[in-house]
Amino acid sequence: MKNILVLSAAMLCAGNIVAQTEASDSTATQELHEIVVKAPKVIRKSDMDVYHPSQSAVDASKNGMQLLANLMIPSLSVNDALGTIQAAGQSVQVRINGRESSVDQVRALLPETIKRVEWMDNPGLRYGGANYVLNFIVANPTVGGSLQAMARPALNQAWGFYMADAKFNIGRSQWEVGANSKLTENLKTHRDYTETFTYPDGTSLTRSETSRGGRLDNSFGNLWASYNYIKPDTTVFMAEFGMFHKFSDKFLYNGLLSLSNGADDILLTDSHGDKGTTPSLSLYLQQNLAHRQMLVVDFNASFYTGRSYSDYLEQRPDVSGYLTDIHTNIKDRNQAYAIEADYIKNWDKSRFTAGASYTANRNRSRYENLGGDVFHQRQDRVYFFAEYFRRFGKWTATAGIGAQYTDFYFKESASGNKSWSPRPQATVTYSLNQNHNFRLNFTSWQSNPSLAETNPVPQQLDGFQWRIGNPNIKTSTSYMLTFRYGFNLPKVSGSFGIRAFTSPDAITPLLRWDKDKLVTTYENSRGLKNLSFFLAPQIDIIPDWLMASGYLQFRMERMQGTGYNLTNNDWSGNATLRLMHWGFVLSGSYTRAQHDLWGEKISWGESLSMIDLSYNWRDWQFGAGMIMPFGRYDQGSRSLSKWNTNEQHMRLDMRMPYISVSYNVQWGRQKHGVNKLVNADAKTDASTAGGR
Repeated sequence: MKNILVLSAAMLCAGNIVAQTEASDSTATQELHEIVVKAPKVIRKSDMDVYHPSQSAVDASKNGMQLLANLMIPSLSVNDALGTIQAAGQSVQVRINGRESSVDQVRALLPETIKRVEWMDNPGLRYGGANYVLNFIVANPTVGGSLQAMARPALNQAWGFYMADAKFNIGRSQWEVGANSKLTENLKTHRDYTETFTYPDGTSLTRSETSRGGRLDNSFGNLWASYNYIKPDTTVFMAEFGMFHKFSDKFLYNGLLSLSNGADDILLTDSHGDKGTTPSLSLYLQQNLAHRQMLVVDFNASFYTGRSYSDYLEQRPDVSGYLTDIHTNIKDRNQAYAIEADYIKNWDKSRFTAGASYTANRNRSRYENLGGDVFHQRQDRVYFFAEYFRRFGKWTATAGIGAQYTDFYFKESASGNKSWSPRPQATVTYSLNQNHNFRLNFTSWQSNPSLAETNPVPQQLDGFQWRIGNPNIKTSTSYMLTFRYGFNLPKVSGSFGIRAFTSPDAITPLLRWDKDKLVTTYENSRGLKNLSFFLAPQIDIIPDWLMASGYLQFRMERMQGTGYNLTNNDWSGNATLRLMHWGFVLSGSYTRAQHDLWGEKISWGESLSMIDLSYNWRDWQFGAGMIMPFGRYDQGSRSLSKWNTNEQHMRLDMRMPYISVSYNVQWGRQKHGVNKLVNADAKTDASTAGGR
């Protein structure tokens, strides 16, 4: 028996190494792996949890998003209909074979090609400060081409999602072309809004809005084309071109404003939105060297042209002319360039990784409402890091240090700032056995101020509220310490943990009176601190038939800034129940949004419920479902400022039944997409027009 266990562990270790190299049929990635014993649902490693899709999960899926949802990873909230992946209310960085990707690219994956999914809740320094990382390892398919198509229209609204993707191979080359489109037009909205302004002399004014209806438009299209060249065990080259176009992102609201001072009611119209086009280019080179070394270089560039606007109107009923007439129109021509190079060296029980990146943003904003005045902003970021991993029996340790240099400069005002920020990180893991492990992780990262937060151009929001950016704010640093216990029990697996977070100089809004104007500007605050307790279980109620997963979090937090000291306690989480059998998949989910304290405001995202039923037949999948079958859609915020106390709830008519049709066919012999290990970030920034 002992010999069998030793042999099994050795074979599994070798299998893991092969699996990593299989992520590309061109180059042996030579990633360092541990000796692990596979648990029924998840392999817990020192720096990640590894999920291997079951055959039933693959058979029930027609794209990568559906397969991810069918894996039922605890703490993940996956919404294929809305195209979102979140964890603990925060965004998740998605990668395919190590290359940073998008939800659209995950959708274009063939379920049969996904060998495993790596879930990292404590990503290392090479991931650029991401909170969570989800990495799809794609094996080499045995077919030479594929065509995927999907349509998901709603039955009672102008809402839907449509996509198509095709892959072809010629020798060592692979070609891919795809496109998708998301439609949201004239979605009915309502806003509940009450606010109280307190003046420096102690007097106050309350404004209460009665909704008179509104609408939301949010439609965009995306297309992509890529070329991959693969020379086995030597070189990988990739070139990718993308084009994203936002047709319309518009919010229009009408309301009746009542004032506590007895003045006549006011009709108001509040509208804001943006639209634009972003072409992008990515070039990637991976070169294997002797002695288990590797060099990876990635270049990205993007160019944004578009405009944002905000219109705010106030008038008395049955009276011509406007009490307040505000129009803000900003036209952007923004560029971003990034290059990153990483060096990786492997030994039998250790790994060393070092890298450097440079990112440049060049923003040009033309304020048409200010007579065409033009403002230029320059942003430069340089980042270096080094990280070392070592295994000591049942213990593993990772330690590293990064450093980021940031430079912001406004040409017209000749103002800006420069700063250096360290980024230390360390992880220690103890594996008691294949079913229990303990992990302690310390991480840090930097947050750069956005274009809107630093732009000093005044923007009027309503009759007496203004917003002015602060070009002197500095890059902020955040620190997080997490202890996690991972467990695999009969029919139950998951994790329990405690997380402590602090951002001592967080960039937050700041309200102040300037004569009769209430101005929102930005500051490096006195900091945010929070403590979270979380439980994330996955339960096999009937193995391979009926499963449940969820995430429950309780968080206590304190925020301090100029003139305020606030606290917030909150429950949040999600739950999913899924039944799979005979080609049918029936699922139901509910998400309670996390309430975040930031500055003097508590805000929350979408609390959603969903049901979905699908059936697979040959190359086809047919489905139907409903968004918000129960509950009431609510997204909003609550301001706790002593100068402006308000509460806002945005209501959408989100009770939408829909149908879906998917087609997935494969033929011939093909390579898979390139195993891209790093991804330089070259995302353009965009202006934000004022809006209450």
